[in-house]
Amino acid sequence: MLTEPMIQQLRDLRLRGMAAALAQQSRDSTDLSFDERLSLLIQHEITERASARLAQRLRWARLPLNAVLEDLDTRTPRGIDPRPFAQVRDLAWIDAHLNVLITGPCGVGKSFIACALAHAACRADHAVRCFRLPRLADDLARFRALNNRSSFLKQLAKVDLLVLDDFGLAPMSEEVKRDLLEILDDRYDRRSTLITSQLPVDQWHLHLADPTLADAILDRLVHNSYRLALSGASMRKQKAETKKTAAVSRKS
Repeated sequence: MLTEPMIQQLRDLRLRGMAAALAQQSRDSTDLSFDERLSLLIQHEITERASARLAQRLRWARLPLNAVLEDLDTRTPRGIDPRPFAQVRDLAWIDAHLNVLITGPCGVGKSFIACALAHAACRADHAVRCFRLPRLADDLARFRALNNRSSFLKQLAKVDLLVLDDFGLAPMSEEVKRDLLEILDDRYDRRSTLITSQLPVDQWHLHLADPTLADAILDRLVHNSYRLALSGASMRKQKAETKKTAAVSRKS
């Protein structure tokens, strides 16, 4: 049969989606016309490539949580204003090179929402990178020691969405503050940045301590941003209490 050599030729051409679809067609009896069969092959290849591209974007993003917007628990009160959240959810702010700042107490779901938005951005074919801010500081120190800091900063400048989790969790050195200013300056009006923090935005200036650096950092970050201020009890604590209650019920 000519089908097997054709399947191998498609694989050699790296048309793996079309090869898989042709193999499936060869196993199934079908009354489809040539045009219909070809259309199915092409659609399968498009789907295969989109899936591979998404997998690559997710690997590059290094999201700490496997979160998607469809799994967001809307029953738990978080104090989210629905109008700005709807604007953030549609991702138009990424194309407009705006920022998103998510604040709230520990455990209310800031990181989950950030990762879910980042995942949605990957699905929309945007390049994404995610860092906890303390880990970013470690990476900057490592690249500086390797004399490769400039290359790392160029990589960060190019991604469509940079997610910085846990801003304000610990004091930053002057070196890290200056690096952060350089990162945000490279991205200002060119790319989007999403930051999560337990600190309200009006306390960020005080946290940064150095008035000059604080003014410069916040000027590039705050004024062109959407803000989501979350509230409520820790969802981690609620889940832990639910598990304890369930365990007690099973024992009794």
